[in-house]
Amino acid sequence: MRKRTAAQWVISILLYCAGLLCLAFGVAFSANAGLGISPVNSLPYVLASCLGAEAKVGTMVTAVFCFYILLQVLILRKDFRLFNLLQILFSTLFGYFVTFTKGVMGSWRIGEGYIGSLVMLAISIVICAIGILIYVGVDIIPMPMEGLTMCLAKKLGKPFPSVKTAVDCIIVAVGLVLSAVVLHDPLKWIREGTILSALLIGTLASFLRKKLSEPIAKLAYGGDK
Repeated sequence: MRKRTAAQWVISILLYCAGLLCLAFGVAFSANAGLGISPVNSLPYVLASCLGAEAKVGTMVTAVFCFYILLQVLILRKDFRLFNLLQILFSTLFGYFVTFTKGVMGSWRIGEGYIGSLVMLAISIVICAIGILIYVGVDIIPMPMEGLTMCLAKKLGKPFPSVKTAVDCIIVAVGLVLSAVVLHDPLKWIREGTILSALLIGTLASFLRKKLSEPIAKLAYGGDK
């Protein structure tokens, strides 16, 4: 983690929160598109539907993310850094943002047809990519899903991208099974949009990083990339 002045820490935290808010809006767009949620957020949406509490999906996001933090503790044990418990704070904040953005968006969508859904999904992918780029760029702390993937990669001695792919697949599989068994609708929240989000968000974030990493760095820690 980079060294920062007090002012730069404040700016970094604000940027981190802005990135989470941006990501939450991306999730809201994908939810309203009706073509599936990104892998990271698909399980909370499925669980909320299974419990009949879709209106409280933000709370479910926080609960699932906290479960990922617990898994990190169990995997790393004494190697788990107490600083990483801040993930709980940011998970709670992100859960609130998910509820807030869903309230702002309501059921609004672009048109009623499939083309409109694709446009909303495309907007979601762009917004999510920008949000991830911002909160990753300020280099404060990983979100629980990334933290869990890092733990597994370290423990298994495998490269992060490979473990990330495997973890995403497991989460989607669990969501599909729950949807099929409980909701009798395996494709309620996991559809083609889930696959497209998994394939395109990271790629787009990497592309945008060339354009946005420098201004983010200047704001967060004085210009060092």
